[in-house]
Amino acid sequence: MTDEGFMRLALAQAAKAAALGEVPVGAIVVKGDTVIAEGFNRPIAGHDPTAHAEVQALRAAALSLGNYRLPGCRLFVTLEPCLMCSGAILHTRLDEVVFGAHDPKTGVAGSVIDVYGITSLNHQTQIRGGVLAAECGEILQIFFKNKRFGQGNQVKRVSV
Repeated sequence: MTDEGFMRLALAQAAKAAALGEVPVGAIVVKGDTVIAEGFNRPIAGHDPTAHAEVQALRAAALSLGNYRLPGCRLFVTLEPCLMCSGAILHTRLDEVVFGAHDPKTGVAGSVIDVYGITSLNHQTQIRGGVLAAECGEILQIFFKNKRFGQGNQVKRVSV
């Protein structure tokens, strides 16, 4: 499967988050060409500030592989990771993170800072952004537009 195909699977996870009134961010973990885990944002429902899509997917992948390290794996996430998620990503020893939309407010893969460019860290995870960026950004824009205009948790149009 292509990177775009994997990102579409992450977008499907983001749509699940939106349907529950969570910020629509989705993630999947891939080993080789096989999806081994998925996750979507759940901090509101779970009363858990760490329940970001990336963390949900990393936890599921670790359980799937029986190892807290995830060498040989890649994470596809619809939004540039935040600092918390990036710390978890680096600790898992993922080979690569591929994200969709840039996050100019909290993204630490180059938008606010570049955690992945710190060469003094004991592990370097490759990072690549902009895969299906328009689609990944659109689901967020629609979600927040609906919130601003009092349409609550409804997502009027989400193309995955």
